Amino acid sequence: QVQLVESGGGLVQPGGSLRLSCAASISIVTIDTMGWYRQAPGKQRDLVATITNGGSVNYVDSKGRFTISRDNAKNTVHLQMNSLKPEDTAVYYCNARIIRSSSTRSEYWGQGTQVTVSS
Repeated sequence: QVQLVESGGGLVQPGGSLRLSCAASISIVTIDTMGWYRQAPGKQRDLVATITNGGSVNYVDSKGRFTISRDNAKNTVHLQMNSLKPEDTAVYYCNARIIRSSSTRSEYWGQGTQVTVSS
């Protein structure tokens, strides 16, 4: 079992920045992929960004505003969000995916952290 604890959410004005953190209960070197998802009210949970244990990153629709990074020494993954817009308002969830075999993987979620972008 892997516990993920997010932090860093809050209220920010449009154009502002936030840095989300996700602390894992195990060494993140053993986690194949970690990522951030977000869910706005009444909408599905969408992928924001992922990072593999090899350091490969993938972003969805952030247009250079978001940066995902990992600190292996602290077992933490960060999401730096700049130039925030009201449409970025959502609950942001941390995700960890471990490949157990060619046909099996384990997936874990944090409890989420609220990000509200409003003036």
